Amino acid sequence: MLSMGKEKYLLSILSKLEKRYGKDLHTELKSRTDVDLFVAVFLSPQCTDKQVNNVTTILFKKYKSFEDYSTADYATLKRDLSGLNYYKTKARHLRHAANIILRDFNGKVPRTLAELMALPGVGRKVGNVVLNEMYGINEGIAVDTHCARVSRRLGFSRSESPYKIEMALMAITPKRKRGEVSNLFIALGRDTCSAINRKCGACVLKKMCPSRILP
Repeated sequence: MLSMGKEKYLLSILSKLEKRYGKDLHTELKSRTDVDLFVAVFLSPQCTDKQVNNVTTILFKKYKSFEDYSTADYATLKRDLSGLNYYKTKARHLRHAANIILRDFNGKVPRTLAELMALPGVGRKVGNVVLNEMYGINEGIAVDTHCARVSRRLGFSRSESPYKIEMALMAITPKRKRGEVSNLFIALGRDTCSAINRKCGACVLKKMCPSRILP
């Protein structure tokens, strides 16, 4: 399939996925404000969206600003995040990140990937999701486990490294489409292209996927 040109192949895939899942997809992490959104995405690594939403349902009633997080008692915040994986580290990093945002960015979430990644606990995936969801900025492509798996199965990369997969996708993705790649690949991964028991027969890409398990 990649002989038609990787960019053309990708755009064809995105077109089919848009028809199936829609064009205006967003994270399933729940938030009401920019502070909530940043915190929800910040807490999401190594956790499911359901885990994060369960914790933030209570968390967001208690902490409403970066000032609240920056001045939070560590032991208390750690307890408030205890439903998440790596909650001790996340509590420590969240307090520190909130302090930096207040001190260096006037309480506003940074608008570049480099500035976001300079915050403790923020990697490329978190930074890319924040930029896309909060500001509509597509500086990179957020590669989570679903996006990585779908990318490999569709033949865009053989790597297990999220960074290498992101670079491979960015090399063939028009900038205006970068935000869509992640959201659409995640939708496909959750719907039919799961890690186990994939449903190739119900997949919208079943006729063009090089990894399909159909005759």
